[in-house]
Amino acid sequence: MQSADPTTNAFAALADPTRRAILARLAKGEASVGELAAPFALSLPAISKHLNVLERAQLIRRTKAAQWRRCRLQAAGFLAASAWLQDYERFWSESLDRLADHLDDQEDEPKEDHDGDGTTEAG
Repeated sequence: MQSADPTTNAFAALADPTRRAILARLAKGEASVGELAAPFALSLPAISKHLNVLERAQLIRRTKAAQWRRCRLQAAGFLAASAWLQDYERFWSESLDRLADHLDDQEDEPKEDHDGDGTTEAG
């Protein structure tokens, strides 16, 4: 079922490994439907269904020239997914900064003599 939310559509389309492989191929440049189908053990109607999902999610655009259908990447769907992910980039950056600070604090603390022999583990 197609959602009206571009972010939901983008992530739903990206959830499938076949569709991600198609996008990876298109990242190298425009391709025909036949070229996109070639690496997969899928029928052309099955590939066409994947392309429909990608097109509805605005991740690809299909054009027709004579009898050829060509596909290329389209930015809109990627922008929706990227915007959503950027909201969480701050969370991860802050979490990693806190971890780095904690590890720095651990290095600055004096080593303790755990076995009572007057030496520390490092010395």
